[in-house]
Amino acid sequence: MALVLGGIGSSTQHPIASSLVAEAYQGHRSRGALGTYNFAGDLGKMALPSIAAGLIAMMSWRLATSLIGIAGLFGATAILLLLRPVSLAAAHVRNGSDRSQAHDITGLLHNGFPLLFTIGVIDSATRMGFLTFLPFLLQAKAAGVPEIGVALTLPTVLLTEGATAAGIVALLPLPLGASLALLPIIGVALNGTSSVLYGTVPDLVRIEQQETAFGVFYTGTIGAGAVSPALYGLFSDALGLSAAMLLVATVVLLTLPLAWQLTRVLAALPSGPDRLTTSL
Repeated sequence: MALVLGGIGSSTQHPIASSLVAEAYQGHRSRGALGTYNFAGDLGKMALPSIAAGLIAMMSWRLATSLIGIAGLFGATAILLLLRPVSLAAAHVRNGSDRSQAHDITGLLHNGFPLLFTIGVIDSATRMGFLTFLPFLLQAKAAGVPEIGVALTLPTVLLTEGATAAGIVALLPLPLGASLALLPIIGVALNGTSSVLYGTVPDLVRIEQQETAFGVFYTGTIGAGAVSPALYGLFSDALGLSAAMLLVATVVLLTLPLAWQLTRVLAALPSGPDRLTTSL
């Protein structure tokens, strides 16, 4: 139950925060702002396992977890006190936007948003599936708990998805030392894609639908990340760990034709060449 509550809190803040960032930095600046926001989250994901490992080395895991939770409460309090109120309604009036269709999901079924959504779902499923099986793969290479902890700490669309698939396949035959050296490259590919995807959402929807679009996008991607480890786990139980990792690498390649089609949609939008160059 605690994990469910923590997941709900973590999931709902993503679309809200992304909407606020896209609202504050509109136009060509939104992608850079959203990428920076997402990168800040990646830094936290990288730092927290190391911090937790250090705390557990000095105290019980319950006390270490409690300290991390208290730090989160301080962060929430700081946001409440320091974040300036943003009047989204006033912002929409300034931009001449119509709020009447803001929550009309059918309005998202054009301008390439379904393509972006599908790529995001596959990308999230790949990331969570890979990270779930990574400790077991390293354990099969005789890695201990310290090495697995380091590995989890170590670890745009056409190139990054291809690099992700190639990196996962290359990881299978390598010994432990080479595997640890390869993980940062795979991590860059895994997390770099998500920044591109989040940053492209405002390009494909009207400003009054950004909140709904981010909500739909994050629901799909986070849901895929939650379900994929269980599905890949069933496949691994049936055919083995290496076969499951190869399946993860194969599925991510499905994003390549989708991304190619999405580039054509982006190129057809106003200021197509500039927008396309930035998105890739």
